Amino acid sequence: MIEYYNYIKALHLIFVITWFAGLFYIVRLFIYQIEASQKPSPDKEIIGEQLKIMANRLWYIITWPSAVLTFILAGILLYLNTGILQAPWMHVKLGFVLILYLYHLKCHLIHQQLQRGIVKYSSNYMRLFNEVATVILFSVVFLVIVRHEINWIFGVIGIIALSIILMILVKIYKRYREKN
Repeated sequence: MIEYYNYIKALHLIFVITWFAGLFYIVRLFIYQIEASQKPSPDKEIIGEQLKIMANRLWYIITWPSAVLTFILAGILLYLNTGILQAPWMHVKLGFVLILYLYHLKCHLIHQQLQRGIVKYSSNYMRLFNEVATVILFSVVFLVIVRHEINWIFGVIGIIALSIILMILVKIYKRYREKN
């Protein structure tokens, strides 16, 4: 099976990409669902039902299968290359992956609530919530690519700076939307 390692790695990366695409888009659909719930009838019902269908298809046809296949393929890769588990950067990466799966589960709970018409969050909250996946993506990609060259202090400062920049951009966008 070791001769198939790079094929498994390529499939793993493909499903990571489709998983992130699903996570980015599902939260965008959450924002639209929340905003649709505040519209007057019949727009509220018409738009809301269409968004529920779109979210359901994205979540159960793309996002969940991608998350599961990512997990399975990662397990196979780790089984084939157990030595990589000794690397400190891999421990940090697995920590981010754990956070990502927790984020995924939180998205699942929000999805279920919105499918039942329960709105617990504002669209602005969801815009900030969407940036969690962005920060994790940046963290993991930089960690994997520059794993041996990374200075941990600068890495942490960079992630904090990225988070602050993203929050500022969301606030600017909020002001822009309120003016228009």
